[in-house]
Parts: sequence; C-alpha cells; structure tokens
Amino acid sequence: MDSLPEHRIVLGCGAAGVDFLAAVASFPKPDDKIRSTSLKVQGGGNAANALTCAARLGLNPRLISKVADDIQGRGVLEELESDGVDTSFFLVSKEGNSPSTYIIVDNETKTRTCIHTPGYPPMIPDELSRSSLLSALDGARLVYFDGRLHEAALVIAQETARKNIPILIDVERKREGLDDLLPLASYAVCSSKFPLAWTEAPSISSALVSMLLRLPKIKFVIVTLGEDGCIMLERSTEEAPASEEKDVDSLLESLKQREDDNVAIPTCYASVIYILLNSKLTIFPYY
Repeated sequence: MDSLPEHRIVLGCGAAGVDFLAAVASFPKPDDKIRSTSLKVQGGGNAANALTCAARLGLNPRLISKVADDIQGRGVLEELESDGVDTSFFLVSKEGNSPSTYIIVDNETKTRTCIHTPGYPPMIPDELSRSSLLSALDGARLVYFDGRLHEAALVIAQETARKNIPILIDVERKREGLDDLLPLASYAVCSSKFPLAWTEAPSISSALVSMLLRLPKIKFVIVTLGEDGCIMLERSTEEAPASEEKDVDSLLESLKQREDDNVAIPTCYASVIYILLNSKLTIFPYY
C-alpha cells in the first residue's frame, strides 16, 4: 500500500469489531430453541467496513479504533491488514474485550437484528497522542467518521477541520456527541430514519433541506433507502434564478416519475431545477 499515491490517503475513525451472523428460517419466539441455516464470523463495524471498501477500490486507508488483545481483536487487525487497511493507529488494550455483534438474519422477512457488545475499556481522547494524530492526518484527503468513539472522534474532527481536510460522517442514528460532530462535516451519508428523527421534518426531502440549513459546512447530504436506492441533496454554489426555484417535495416526485422500471442497473436522476436554498436534488434508484 505504501506505493500508492499520497492523494489516495483516507483516514477513518470509528467502530471495528467481529460480527457473528446467524441466518435462521424465521425469527425465534421468546424461549424458542432453533437452529441456524448458516453461520459466518467476520470483521464488522461501520468504520472498518467503509475503510475495507476504500482499500478494495484502490485507496490507501488508515483507521483509528480500539480493540482488546484477545482472539477477536487480533482477528480484526489481521483481517483489516490483509485487505490493505493501515492499522498502525489502532489502540490495543491488554485487558477487557473487543467489540462484537451477534446478528440474526431472518430469511423469511429479509431483515437482520443486531445485538452489540461494546469494546471495553472504551477509547478516550488522551490515549491518542497528538503526534500520532498528526501522523494519521498527514497526507489525508478525506476523514471518515461513523459516530462511534464520540469523544476521541470530536478531537480528531476538530484537528481535521483546522487543517481544512474534508470530513464525511456516516450517520446511522442519533448518538451521543453527534450534534457536536455534524457541524464540522463536509458530507453526510444517513440511514433512512436519521434525517426525520434529527430534524423532525414532515418528509425525507424536507428533512434533507433542514439539514443543509442547520449545517452550513455541508456540501451534500445523502439518505440511503435500501432497495429504493438513495437521495442526495447537494448545495449549489451558483445563484438560481427565481423562476427555477421549486418546492423540494414536488421536485422529488417529479424525479421519481422519470424512473424507468425497465432499467436493470443503478441509474441517476438529477434535477436541473434548484430548490429553496440553492441546492440540487438527485435520486439514485436501485434495481
């Protein structure tokens, strides 16, 4: 990985652990005893997954996280390193336990239920020296956060902002410390439930507008919608003519009407009309 150009360096901070995925025919009832149809044990955690994807796409990722010196922790480090993720900035506790998640995959409803055990002891900002932080940020073109390890994440994000390095936050749900982290973000990628929960807006599209209004540094916000693809609202640097302004909910409906059910690949439908705060709406249906 050292031979990759420096402009491909991406730094991440967040969860890295072990996932135990048990597939079942249907979700068990209370006090049931059932058998799994399959069982997989693999690395997990939003940050670890995102940085693994970055490595497989040819980038040069580094990850700041914490595990214990146990079987699970050593397995996490080995799997990440085999995928090309730089783990030299990990903190390893001599005692305690590494993060793990038991995941029940329901084949009947096509859903999954996660039971998470946090790592212990938790990561605190003082464990990451300033010299290590500056070394981790050196050459980074983007810094990714998943909202975990919130105290350490905020320290890293504040230094990232001082260096004018773009920040991307993967927002799954409301978390402790997230309201301090989001105002520093350049980009946000959200789960389907977060925008409505965070803004209390009446619709997803209006919630995205509310996020851009409340977060002036945000260049775009994306909400993922599972099998329905995703929606992106991008802040425009161009001044929109008054005649081109349109209500965001109406604009989203007009984009949906352009979807072609006969197209079997992911397709982008972007607006050429600006909405209330000079932003552009894009949908990416997934087929």
